[in-house]
Amino acid sequence: MTPEEFRVAGHALVDWVADHRVRLAELPVAPRTAPGEVAAGLAPSAPDRPQPFGDLLTDLQRVVVPGLTQVQSPRYFGWFPSNASLASVLGDLATGGLGALGISWASAPALTEMEEVVTNWLRQATGLAPGWRGAIHDTASTACLVALLAARERASGHSAARGGLQAQDRPLVVYTSEEAHSSVDKAVVLAGFGAANLRRVAVDPETFALDPAALAAAMAADVTAGRVPAAVVATVGTTATTAVDPVAAVVEVAAGHGSWVHVDAAMAGSALLLPERRADLGEGLDGADSLCWNPHKWLGTILDCSLLFVRDPDDLVRFMATDPSYLQSTADGRVTQYRDWGIPLGRRFRALKLWFHLRLDGLDAIRDRLRRDLAHAAWLAGQVDAAPDWHLVAPCRLQTVVVRHQPPGLTGDALDAHTRDWAAAVNDSGRAFVTPARIAGRWAVRVSIGSECTERRHVEELWEVAQATAEGRPVRGVAGGVPDTVPRPPSGLDPMASGR
Repeated sequence: MTPEEFRVAGHALVDWVADHRVRLAELPVAPRTAPGEVAAGLAPSAPDRPQPFGDLLTDLQRVVVPGLTQVQSPRYFGWFPSNASLASVLGDLATGGLGALGISWASAPALTEMEEVVTNWLRQATGLAPGWRGAIHDTASTACLVALLAARERASGHSAARGGLQAQDRPLVVYTSEEAHSSVDKAVVLAGFGAANLRRVAVDPETFALDPAALAAAMAADVTAGRVPAAVVATVGTTATTAVDPVAAVVEVAAGHGSWVHVDAAMAGSALLLPERRADLGEGLDGADSLCWNPHKWLGTILDCSLLFVRDPDDLVRFMATDPSYLQSTADGRVTQYRDWGIPLGRRFRALKLWFHLRLDGLDAIRDRLRRDLAHAAWLAGQVDAAPDWHLVAPCRLQTVVVRHQPPGLTGDALDAHTRDWAAAVNDSGRAFVTPARIAGRWAVRVSIGSECTERRHVEELWEVAQATAEGRPVRGVAGGVPDTVPRPPSGLDPMASGR
């Protein structure tokens, strides 16, 4: 494809994306495809010759769109927000277009230095102390793994430079709450601690936040048994209920053992942009060793974009640094080499889409949207709290409301079945999308508010649909198909029609 062919196709694709965003509210939020249906709609083998770009767009609309959960929809309330602001989409397009290679500072000075600048912008905007330094990873799962690798090295006396964990005579233990994300389990295994050395610490039964006394008891018991408390992963905004662990208390307990403290604020970290929320969300953060949060969630920078802040980058560089001859340059020693701050050598120019997003939307507009979502969640929580047979399962700390409909006499497994049934009915209607989760052993329904274009009317409609489905009343669904209009390149300018 030549630059001129790209120009024509690119304009058509941008038109298609813009039209898709406009018609999102018309589409069912949940996919209605059966297993194998998408694969069956695609060609069984790659084409030998170029195909018209217009045909590709047609298949994008016909096959791909119906097979997606429309997470940009204003009626998406599932999992957590996964916004892809159009400002950041432009940045992602620029990233792909530039095709920069981030293997060292010398290979792309702008990639490295922009990453330093935008992470520092967000350090300032979220109230972190000046000493913190940030890097951009793909997801919070990777950030957690990197943090636990650093914790492993600290607790083992930097064993990687010697015999590694195989040479240790005492097991290293990691602690997190019963409500922590499953990525912690995976990171513990990948970092070599072993699943048997992960402790799931009890939570407060009302707030679902980690119990510091239970943490202290667990760490003391391991010390008595000859084990080494290596790390604690605290969560600010758990997945199921957005519970907030008491980070200050966790830091105090961990300090007695020299344990690393990593704070997972993957979704809730965006709320640190709001000065009025830092007192309840940010207390104790500056005592931690690492902090992760994802602009690709509530903030709205398109996937993938996860920030990992550390108090001392040397904790990473000491065991991750590589210096092959083919990557050396005269700038070494005077610049940041992000390859030494994480797992991959090659890095995408992720900072560019974050830079686009922050510059084109601005922090004030982002803060206004976050406050809007918090207000929507507070409104819904109030409606649930006042409605007969409806209950809030957890305090509404942020933008996620956890609810249960419990008719008189319905308990146990029957109540669980009812909960999952009405959640499925909401999703099947196409008018909203929610996700159930097990909390304290029983199913509840999470309503996670935060899609970029969600307004109060969409939350009100969700509440109407939820009540109707839970109470057995009929719900009018949306149309099952998708609009079939596809922008076509101007006549005679299809970039792939030439058979090049």
